[in-house]
This record gives sequence, C-alpha cells and structure tokens, in this order.
Amino acid sequence: RVQLVESGGGSEQAGGSLRLSCEVSEYTYMGYCMAWFRQAPGKEREGVASIDSDGSTTNYADSVKGRFTISKDSAKNTLYLLMNSLKPEDTAMYYCAAAPWWVAPCPVQHSSEYLYWGHGTQVTISS
Repeated sequence: RVQLVESGGGSEQAGGSLRLSCEVSEYTYMGYCMAWFRQAPGKEREGVASIDSDGSTTNYADSVKGRFTISKDSAKNTLYLLMNSLKPEDTAMYYCAAAPWWVAPCPVQHSSEYLYWGHGTQVTISS
C-alpha cells in the first residue's frame, strides 16, 4: 500500500514562508492526481491545491491563490507546497493526498476522490 509522509511544517510569523514536502513510497502515484488539504481545529477539512499527472495543471482554493504553489518532483517521488505571505488563518494540520489512476481532472475540493493520505504536518502562524 502506498505511503505518504509529510514534513516541513512548523511555527512561523505572519508574512513568512514555509515549504511542505510529501514523500511518496511508490513512484506510480506521482503520475496520478495529488493534492494538499488542511484542517484547522473545529473546522472541516478543506482543499488547498491540486496538481495533475504531469504537473501541467494546478488548482488552488481562493484563499491561497497567489500565495501558495504546488509542485512535484517525480525523480524524487516528492510533492511540495510552497507557502508564502502566510497568515494566521493558514494555521492548520496539512495533509497530502493521492488519487487512484481513474480520477481526472484533479479536484481541489472533493477530498473523497483522494484515497491515499499522509498523517499530516502541523503549520502554526502567529500574528
């Protein structure tokens, strides 16, 4: 079974930057839809960004558009999320997720399409 392991979370001040990484155990899944989701305490999980099989198409939640960038390096089996201009409302547990091969296009809001999940990395932004 594929494993996804996130890293790169931490504490940062508002206006700062963080880069999250998600290492994928099986190369095959780098060729499918992948995404980042987040969940703040007391709130529902929300989609942040998604990327398609060859990395040519990305989608973002309105709340992070222009500030976050999703990318992947298939040679390293790694998905990234570069987060700039961070805000306190970005505080959440961030999860990477992979979809099975038949999912396309790659949704950013429908978490049920993603069957494989990491355990998350905490991001805390202070004002």
